[in-house]
Amino acid sequence: MTPSMVYPILIVLLAVVRGIVCVEFTVRNDALSTPGGKRFENVIGQAYIKATMIKSSNFIWNMFKQQNAQDKNTYNNVEVVVYNYNGGEAYTSGSIINISALYVQGYQGNVKWEITSLVYHEMTHVWQWDGAGKAPVGLVEGVADYTILKANYYPPAFAKPGTGDKWDQGYDITARFLEYCESLKPGFVAALNKKMKDTYNVQYFKDLLGKSVDQLWKEYKAKYSGGKVVEKLNLEEIKPRKYSDRYLV
Repeated sequence: MTPSMVYPILIVLLAVVRGIVCVEFTVRNDALSTPGGKRFENVIGQAYIKATMIKSSNFIWNMFKQQNAQDKNTYNNVEVVVYNYNGGEAYTSGSIINISALYVQGYQGNVKWEITSLVYHEMTHVWQWDGAGKAPVGLVEGVADYTILKANYYPPAFAKPGTGDKWDQGYDITARFLEYCESLKPGFVAALNKKMKDTYNVQYFKDLLGKSVDQLWKEYKAKYSGGKVVEKLNLEEIKPRKYSDRYLV
């Protein structure tokens, strides 16, 4: 990341959650001299993002049923950085969430709501377990979109139940499948996340629900297609999901 030529505004908050976890939340705008950075500052505001970081963290910990410090990721500081870059709305690296000032600049609609949704999604990446990098990317992104689904920060064109071509297609497609699995066994998503703390195995689905993930996907599709199931798919023709696909009608 290239630092801005202007001095960034820095907002820091030290949050103590249930007296167990102490996390420093930091918001920094490195794009104050750009249109997107100015829009972020004027329409959204660093204080609002800071509060959203705390609120979303508590929501995610509750969703994952992580009541104890040993269950959580051990970050002492989580930072949101706004800067000018191409290549996506936002991305998370460790405990740093990067938001594109160019995306903020060009977004048509309620940009404050959109960035709130982004923070919930990206904050999930901060706190979730990903099998030490072994879990499918589609599943990791699906869990993050499951968060915004449960938090009611999902866009109107978010995938409807039963849509998609494979269970780990990612984002909203996988989020809806996880919602189905959760309906079969309340607490499933939390239990799956816990199992992925150190490694990943597709067998976790069978361990928790008694059926393979392929069987679960087949039954999920059948539930929303009048009992009709496509037995064979050309996986090479399935396009990977992107965050922005949730806005395509």
